[in-house]
Amino acid sequence: MITGLLFLILLLYMIGKNENLFGSTFRLRAQFGNVQGLTSGNNIRYAGIQVGTVKKVRILNDTLIEVVMLIETKMKDFIRKNAVVSIGTDGLMGNHVLNITPVAGTADLVGDNDILPVKKMESVDDMMQTLAKTNEDVAVIASQLKNTVLRINSSTAVWEILDDKTVPQHIRSSLINVRSATAKASRLISDLQLVLSDIRDGKGSLGAIITDSSFAQNLQAALLRINEVGADADTLAKTINSLTRQVQDDLDRGGGTANVLLKDSTFARNLRESILNIREGTDGFNEIMEAMKHSFLFRGYFRNLEKQKKANLLLKQ
Repeated sequence: MITGLLFLILLLYMIGKNENLFGSTFRLRAQFGNVQGLTSGNNIRYAGIQVGTVKKVRILNDTLIEVVMLIETKMKDFIRKNAVVSIGTDGLMGNHVLNITPVAGTADLVGDNDILPVKKMESVDDMMQTLAKTNEDVAVIASQLKNTVLRINSSTAVWEILDDKTVPQHIRSSLINVRSATAKASRLISDLQLVLSDIRDGKGSLGAIITDSSFAQNLQAALLRINEVGADADTLAKTINSLTRQVQDDLDRGGGTANVLLKDSTFARNLRESILNIREGTDGFNEIMEAMKHSFLFRGYFRNLEKQKKANLLLKQ
């Protein structure tokens, strides 16, 4: 009777622990850094379906804990090696469970004693700490909001603004102005887009400048010519400067052609007399030519010359 009673107690304990005494199972393993209170006998779910129980939880080293899982043999056809294991709870404060989540992608089916990858989940303690920190922040925000409300209530300027009936009209006018400015900006952007489109199509002077390759070549050639003219101008300026310095040196020394032309009074007097002589000689030559026109020896020649000039004028007309 004692033996039967002990066997009955053991059987009830095994059933309570979901040891799957009457079904075939196989083992899978997962390794966690923190099992969050997971114990032997906790349920295992695959995509939310009960598929096994935790066989044992053992410590491998100071940072790694291994969980051995008993899984129903029929699940070998569904669980793949890329499935992820995570620790969850039944409800908010229920018992811990192991969740096996399938992952999209191709992978081999699991075999006996395979190790599945794990996913770190936030523990209840971590969530409580985060909630406590959030509560502290909310308390600070509520205190600051209370102070702000008190300052607003004690401020006469704010209530004067709120009681001023002209404020809505001013706000409405400002909104109208903003709407008008927005419309103008929209039209300006549209015009700019049209200008840019014309420029891309090569229309107008700016479009021709940007898109016409021959214009660019001509512009480059013109710039080269300008550079050449600038170089020639520099050379000419240097030559003029050199000539100016030479003339100045001649004037300073009292020699040279420039000094004779500008400072020699004798040369100037001689030059003036020469010009007068040339003018007198020219007048005498004109008188001689006029006398020859009336001479019977050359009168016919000059008449023929006049007729020839008149004929040439008629031909030109």
